[in-house]
Amino acid sequence: MGVTLYDFYADWCGPCKTQDPILEDIEEEWGDRFRLQKVNVDEEQETANEYQVRSLPTLVVENDDGVVERFVGVTQRNDIENALEEAGA
Repeated sequence: MGVTLYDFYADWCGPCKTQDPILEDIEEEWGDRFRLQKVNVDEEQETANEYQVRSLPTLVVENDDGVVERFVGVTQRNDIENALEEAGA
């Protein structure tokens, strides 16, 4: 599986729109070192419940061993990249 960054968002969420360009930049720069999985909580409530998402945006960094890091609210690029590195990306 490798490293996956889950982006829990909703179309109506303003802070989620702020988070998007940060994630796009990381994805572009890091290439295939990790997988970005966008999860629309309105359409995928079961997945959001499984990850206990209560606020948006929520980012979850996961590797083969499980959840490495979890961020709630708009998260700075440096923090996300550090978590990806810690997960082995």
